Amino acid sequence: MTIDAHVHLWDRTRNPQPWIEPETMGAIDRDFDADDLERALGTEVTGAVVVQARNTLTETRDLLAAAASSEIVRGVVGWVDLAGDVAEQVAGLRACAGGDRLVGIRHLVHRDPDPLWLARADVHEGLRQLAHAGLPFDLVIRHHQAALAVETVAAHPDLTFVLDHLGMPPLVEGDLDAWADDLERLAAHPHVRAKLSGLPMESDWATWTPETLRPVVEHALGCFGEGRLLFGSDWPLVLLPGGLQRWRDAARTLVPPERHADVFTTAAATTYRLELPRA
Repeated sequence: MTIDAHVHLWDRTRNPQPWIEPETMGAIDRDFDADDLERALGTEVTGAVVVQARNTLTETRDLLAAAASSEIVRGVVGWVDLAGDVAEQVAGLRACAGGDRLVGIRHLVHRDPDPLWLARADVHEGLRQLAHAGLPFDLVIRHHQAALAVETVAAHPDLTFVLDHLGMPPLVEGDLDAWADDLERLAAHPHVRAKLSGLPMESDWATWTPETLRPVVEHALGCFGEGRLLFGSDWPLVLLPGGLQRWRDAARTLVPPERHADVFTTAAATTYRLELPRA
């Protein structure tokens, strides 16, 4: 049994994805729905967590509706305006079709036009409300935003944070020292977890191998112990750097067998409180 803790769905008629560049991203230059996801993941995967790709309530409602009629989608990490009334927004989403599948919240911090978004007082108030609502916050940042991220997680010890894509290590540039230090600082807070996801996207798409990723994966394994490291495919983006199976095989090679059950299943189930079918 495997849980994929990080996938995306999109209908670009309703939820445009302007970041997709047709010239270089042809493999994902189309819509993807829950049926596509189920075919892609195959029988090995028991459940998946769909993660928002737009900072809109409309997209989150659409993802929850998709989850309501899907066997494979076990949870949705959606979006609310953290500068607004978080409790009211969360209540509204939970009242929607599929609202029981809302398992977390994310904001596209790495694309926000405000470089100090994480330092805003209204955002911090929203994070406090999110902790009260019992929902984790997926933290998607680039490695240069790590200092603010460390300050943010330190200010909210009652909120579970999930660091997406290990903070996007600069694998192409190759200088991992600063990233490694920042990951240790984040991992020092026990309420921070991390996703083993998105690493092929941060590499040279054409040439990466498991050995390319080994230093990053081994460092993450050392930083995040049992229950704190979650596998995610980042489908369908993973189609760009070689495909889902290539990344899944690499991850299974790099993660020691004794940690497979935790990284590939248990950590996601406990982090997002997923309801899974009995084996």
